[in-house]
Amino acid sequence: MKMTIEVDCTPEEARRFMGLPDVTALNDKLVAEMGKRIEANVNLLSPEEFMKNWTAFGAGAQEQFRKLMEAGMAGAGGATPKG
Repeated sequence: MKMTIEVDCTPEEARRFMGLPDVTALNDKLVAEMGKRIEANVNLLSPEEFMKNWTAFGAGAQEQFRKLMEAGMAGAGGATPKG
């Protein structure tokens, strides 16, 4: 025998019936905080700012990254890196 029971209620009514806490205020606060952080950092998404931050590390970091990639490729191929 198979029985199907449909319950027509709002999410608030379901939450209360299940005995779950009301976290609406906490959720609103978290969403507002996320909005503030997004607005504060939206300028970092511009291509100009991204390139400025990436190139600020200088040639030394770029050289280290190149060596890291060479070592990874050499390890994948079984050879030793040049140096």
